[in-house]
Amino acid sequence: MEQTCNQSQRRREPWNKGKLVGQKAPFKRKEIWAIRVWLQLKHRTRELALFDLGLDSKLRVHDMVQ
Repeated sequence: MEQTCNQSQRRREPWNKGKLVGQKAPFKRKEIWAIRVWLQLKHRTRELALFDLGLDSKLRVHDMVQ
């Protein structure tokens, strides 16, 4: 019993300690064109349309998919 109390009293280390948090950097032009070309080569029309819509409207992925 004492052992479990001692374990719960210890401070836990946060899961994101040492990791970068916050907003990610925007895509570079080269990365955008690489994604577009890859989607076109794979004939992924729906994903390409969503990708273009997201870029044009500056929406995030989870905003569009909902």
